[in-house]
Amino acid sequence: MGGFFGAASERDVVTDVFFGTDYHSHLGTRRGGMTAFSKEKGFQRAIHSIENSPFRTKFEDDVVSMKGGLCIGCISDTDPQPILMRSKHGLFAVCSVGIIRNAKELMEELLDAGCASFEAMSSGNINSGDLIGALIAQKNTITDGIRYAQERIEGTMNLVVLTEDGILCARDKRGRLPIIIGKNEEGYCFSLESFAFQKLGYYFHKELKAGEIVKLTPKSCETVCPGKDEDLKICSFMWTYYGYPNAVYEGVTVETMRTRNGEIMAENDIRAGRLPDVDYVCGVPDSGTPHAIGYANRSGIPFARPFIKYTPTWPRSFMPTTQSLRNQVAKMKLIPVHELIEGKRLLFVDDSIVRGTQMRETVEFLYENGAKEVHMRSACPPIMYGCKYLNFSRSTSEMELIARQVIDAFEGPEGIQHLDEYSDSETERGRKLRDEICRRLKLTSLEFQSLPGTVRAIGLEQCKLCTYCWDGKE
Repeated sequence: MGGFFGAASERDVVTDVFFGTDYHSHLGTRRGGMTAFSKEKGFQRAIHSIENSPFRTKFEDDVVSMKGGLCIGCISDTDPQPILMRSKHGLFAVCSVGIIRNAKELMEELLDAGCASFEAMSSGNINSGDLIGALIAQKNTITDGIRYAQERIEGTMNLVVLTEDGILCARDKRGRLPIIIGKNEEGYCFSLESFAFQKLGYYFHKELKAGEIVKLTPKSCETVCPGKDEDLKICSFMWTYYGYPNAVYEGVTVETMRTRNGEIMAENDIRAGRLPDVDYVCGVPDSGTPHAIGYANRSGIPFARPFIKYTPTWPRSFMPTTQSLRNQVAKMKLIPVHELIEGKRLLFVDDSIVRGTQMRETVEFLYENGAKEVHMRSACPPIMYGCKYLNFSRSTSEMELIARQVIDAFEGPEGIQHLDEYSDSETERGRKLRDEICRRLKLTSLEFQSLPGTVRAIGLEQCKLCTYCWDGKE
């Protein structure tokens, strides 16, 4: 996915942006970038690969050399960013988080209309910042250009434009990702993760509405295009999986939501008579842990950590580019606590079940280390659709999703007509789906959180949440 951070201040803010951007490292693993502007040095930019080293290790020298009271930084899972653009609006830097699903169509339209060229990356694709800059240049002002770009882009697009006199921040037109504004005595900052500016001396100022555009200068945060609360469709996975535990979106803290979600799952099992007789409730670290704590609190079953993840060198199992290497890294990370596994009946809570590959290997690992039973609870409903707004699952086909594989094995193409039933554990099809996934993953029992349960845990109206990956509704 990715994340960004920036600041406009009366003092030099390069160090602030360095630390603030680094706090978004859990959101992306491919490239990092920073761009600063000062009257003395003009625009300064640095971009580095962060596939094998953390953001902070790659930018330590840049922090010393770069200067400016205006600065933006990003973590990207896609293109090199920020990109510098020169157009009729002058020189500016563009940084974005999201996905442009109609990039090819927009590029061809712009080329036909007279846009000279686009720089192609080694993949043959064009940089999203290059495309956004070209769209902005179609209008008479940068603000109007941003609005035009947001209207034309299909997908999700949070974007930032750094100019010589300020920073324009634009939240996605459906608000699928957040942008939070912080403030201190010397200026303003923006961040995708709310916690990122707290340690830097900024305090919460506002969260942008869906489609809102603001301009930040050292002295002001001006709304140049109002947003609409009624257009909000924020990604539910920001709470379930992606977000950092102490991040707050739309007034809802990630850690609080996850704990409440676990409590609701335990309540569901108790009500249905499915609460298993186990020794411990455990979380699949890291994001599964607070869900498990909530489950343990509500069920009264002790919480334990039967294995620990070794993360100093591999903080996230999907960092490698190949699935086989990701699987091997995931296996190498799991260090057992034998006393808490051998002969024990364990119930684990994980944030989600996507392909099931890593979960299958985790279950095998537990049995190899002497577990007597392994029960699993998924903290969200079965994933039925590949995400087309943030690409969180990285699935190239929906048939990579274990739920869709099982449904296809049961009914073939006809099964697509009954996805709602398969998502519901109270239906015959829903029970069949759970039983088959349980069998394939060699689990003692398996249950999924329901969509109403997930919505209840978040605490916002469902109409304000993007739940596409579960129910296919846009």
